[in-house]
Amino acid sequence: MRMRIIGTNLAKFVTVLVLVTFGITVLVRLLPGDPVETLMPFATEEAREAVREELGLKQSIVPFYLDWLRDFATGNLGEYFSVQGDGTGVPLSSMLSVSIQRSLLLMLYTTFFSLLFAIPLGLLMAYRAETRTDRVISNSLFAVASIPNFAIGLGLAFIVGVKLNWLPVLGYVPINEGLGAHVKSMVLPVVSLSLGLISTFSRLLRVDTIATLREDFVTMASSKGLSNTWILWRHVLRPSSSTLLTSAALNMGSLIGGAVVVETVFALNGFGMLLAASIAQRQYMAIQSLVALVAIAYMAFNLIVDVLYAVVDPRVASHRGS
Repeated sequence: MRMRIIGTNLAKFVTVLVLVTFGITVLVRLLPGDPVETLMPFATEEAREAVREELGLKQSIVPFYLDWLRDFATGNLGEYFSVQGDGTGVPLSSMLSVSIQRSLLLMLYTTFFSLLFAIPLGLLMAYRAETRTDRVISNSLFAVASIPNFAIGLGLAFIVGVKLNWLPVLGYVPINEGLGAHVKSMVLPVVSLSLGLISTFSRLLRVDTIATLREDFVTMASSKGLSNTWILWRHVLRPSSSTLLTSAALNMGSLIGGAVVVETVFALNGFGMLLAASIAQRQYMAIQSLVALVAIAYMAFNLIVDVLYAVVDPRVASHRGS
């Protein structure tokens, strides 16, 4: 049974990866403009032709894709070329070693910060469902969620960073250069991305918690004289967290999209900025490799959620086992 499940998940993994990356290959080849002219605007036509030949840009879509897929499967992510360069690039993997670390930290901090506030808010709204407290919190969170991430980022940068001068606005400070400076450099980007997620996570938890509060085991726990706080945190939270876990895991991947703008606003130079620059410069190999990494991350997070389901709610494990 377990081997069949593993085989099924592996087949889905490969299928999704091939479909996504081949779709990206088709889309980027349909984009207008010549990537070699963008990267080498002052080079001779002979030099450009040599680079096109080297990059496989004179091939049709299918051979080009198969060449990339072979390289990707062997760990060769391709090269990243500087604009107005001489046609030589640097290994994309060397750039990822820096940019992906920054983006992963941003996503982890954002998810942790969002859950830290969303869980108590969601439990409170469910416990106070249909009361003034519930309506005030729900409406406030809905209003915050309607503001785009980039608008929140720009507002925080101007007010907190420029006017009040409490926190740095631009740049990233590694942990090894000082924990305090690192935290300060990440506060504004994390808050910019977290506010919308807090709204989403807390409202999802509210819905599931309201349903859980109607279960018989909650009534039994209450009849034993246990406090409402203990019941909510000890007995209700775990079986109410399935949807929340799914959303949190999937948002780890979707944060890359939102992080593109936020990373630009705060000059973090992370994965999102690298992907955006690759698309703008039509760097086909880099685009495919970066998108493939995003797809792998999405599927990995889904697998993690499947495992966490059984940990958080034992009913899921028993159902699957049967």
